Order: sequence, then structure tokens, then C-alpha cells
Amino acid sequence: MKLSFWSVGKANESYVKEGILLFTKRINHYFPAEWTLLPVPKNAGSLSEIELKKKEGILILDRISPEDYIVVLDGKGKQYSSENLAELIRLRALERTKNIVFLIGGAFGLDATVLEKATIIWSLSQLTFPHQLVRLILAEQIYRSCTILQHEKYHHK
Repeated sequence: MKLSFWSVGKANESYVKEGILLFTKRINHYFPAEWTLLPVPKNAGSLSEIELKKKEGILILDRISPEDYIVVLDGKGKQYSSENLAELIRLRALERTKNIVFLIGGAFGLDATVLEKATIIWSLSQLTFPHQLVRLILAEQIYRSCTILQHEKYHHK
């Protein structure tokens, strides 16, 4: 099973990039994992929120394969404990899911057409985080889930 992390936006600041690379390297000991940064549409500043979300949505939908298991990160989604997230990954592996896509939308979130494709809509927190930190938190939580599944000491509870 492959873990794909997609995020709309700009490249990471160096302080965030280092952490994401570290956790992604660790995740790769358990599952193949890769990040894809989807560019913000050209002239995004001149587009309305709705137009921008639609353009980003088209870009995302063009990349989704029918067999992808889509987990969208959205503030209105369901919150999971680390153990629940680990269980989600374990079940996907047991069901031989080919690819789990963890998707972080743009500054205004995701278009309804993308949300409709999601298998799960997941909220990290009721707090609002910068997108780059969401990437780092996501990478760390997926690594934590992997260690939970292997009964390793990283997760202390």
C-alpha cells in the first residue's frame, strides 16, 4: 500500500521541510510514501474564493484514480485519535488498498466536487493551522500511526 500526501500550495519553509522529510523517511520504513505539492492556479489573487476552489478542484480531480482511497483534511471533518488513525491505516492495508491519498486543500479549503470524492473527511483539530504546519503534523501523525501498528515505543499512552 502506498501513502500519498497531496497539498495545494507553495513549497515548504526550510524549518518545516526538514521535519516533513524526516517523518516521510521514517514512514517509508513501513509504507512507500511521497509528497506532491499541487501549484496554486495562476492569477489566484484575482480569482474569487469560489473560482479558486473550482480551479484547484479540477487540478485535484484530474489526479485522482478510481482505486484511490481519499482522506481529505478539512476543519469540518471528523476528529480521530492517533489509535483510530492507526486502525484506519491497518484496515486499508488488510483490504489491500493500493493508495491512500491524504489531501490538504488550498487557503479556502476544497471545492464540493472534491469533498464528494472523499472517503473520509478528517479534522486535525478545531484550531486553525498554517498549511505548511498541517503538512508537518500530518507526516508526524502518520508516522505515529505506523509505530502504533508495530507496537513500537514512539507513541506513549
